[in-house]
Amino acid sequence: MRRLLAAAALTAAMAGQAAAQDFTTLKGHGGPVMGIAVSGEGTVATASFDNSAARWTDRAPAWLEGHAAAVTAIAFVDEARIVTGSDDFTVRLWQDGAGATLGEHRGKVTTLAVSPDGSTVASGSWDGSILLHPLAGGTARTLADPRSGVNTVAFSTDGGTLFAGTMDGALLAYDLATDDTPTTLVEHGFGVNEIVVGDGWLAYGAVDGGTRVLDAATGAQIADFTLDRRPILSMAWDAATAQLAVGDGQGYIMVVNTAEWTIARDFRATRQGPVWALAFSPDGQTLYAGGLDDVAYAWPVAALDTFEPAMGQDRSFLRDAETMPNGERQFMRKCSICHALEPGPSRKAGPTLYGVFGRRAGTVEGYPYSPRLDGSDIIWTEDTIDDLFEIGPDHYIPGSKMPMQVIAGATDREDLVAFLRQATAKEEDE
Repeated sequence: MRRLLAAAALTAAMAGQAAAQDFTTLKGHGGPVMGIAVSGEGTVATASFDNSAARWTDRAPAWLEGHAAAVTAIAFVDEARIVTGSDDFTVRLWQDGAGATLGEHRGKVTTLAVSPDGSTVASGSWDGSILLHPLAGGTARTLADPRSGVNTVAFSTDGGTLFAGTMDGALLAYDLATDDTPTTLVEHGFGVNEIVVGDGWLAYGAVDGGTRVLDAATGAQIADFTLDRRPILSMAWDAATAQLAVGDGQGYIMVVNTAEWTIARDFRATRQGPVWALAFSPDGQTLYAGGLDDVAYAWPVAALDTFEPAMGQDRSFLRDAETMPNGERQFMRKCSICHALEPGPSRKAGPTLYGVFGRRAGTVEGYPYSPRLDGSDIIWTEDTIDDLFEIGPDHYIPGSKMPMQVIAGATDREDLVAFLRQATAKEEDE
């Protein structure tokens, strides 16, 4: 009976509100959108590769800036507070636009979850740790070793259990009343990337495309929605309308009716590239998604059968490699997500490369450099740029924020330098 009522509520709600829903976009980030959260009152927050998060009022962002690397996880504690996790290893708590470090891992933070009572934030990291941060103050609690890097965490509906998915394919259940070794519900064999917890069940998505629903208490399989697409990168559930959305690396979104355990919709959401983030509006009528674009998209769920909900994905690094000279191809693959070629301020994760030749490293006005680059004695020339990519930024400038990027071929580096020399030249130098 409960499933029938939920299915009826889903149909009625969609029919009654579809006309009021519109396609919309949230524009302003300078890099791919890695995470989306929606509060109980409908406020949207986004996390981006551009090192920032944003809280949106209609389509206007209020920037949450303080992380030193990509922001990959985001969640609302309540309407006033947002928590974020980053590649800079930190978890930050934001209120009224101000952020403070809540805790720190020894590796990239991959996932966050807020307990049902709002008292605790759980964070997981690729360093193989899970921390419980009390929001009332005090020291974070470290849970028992999950044996591998952690991709995802989620609380049970009563808050007494924390589920975790690991890089080595385990789905674990921690009894938070104890600090014992967790129960292993599944040994999937491929990394478990996402977990969503429902009413007595949990769904998980994995690197090999596995999309399965289990009994939350026993681990017994309830349903299998695995399709020939991989990896699963995002999940979102709306309890009121019984909708589970699943996004993958090939650009598709599948919507499952959890009242009947059937696939309600399955569509290509991007022309190319992954779906990294998903979230429903509080009424379940709008689905938010993020991927390689600098934009968060929102679609009316009821209209997904009647129009093509394609995200833009017009990034030049997705063009056919044969249509670009080799130097441009190297830039698009290695540099373009973080760096602009044009003058002026940019919301990208790195400083603009306009006028880079002859410039001292760490001197673009207004960009928050790491201490290692701030005041550096490196001058960017053909030779220093070649050296940077020959051994990688993490070796050439240890301690900088620049991600690991190596171009092994000498000819490829030479072509990149030649492209940058032309593309970044100041007008007076041309």
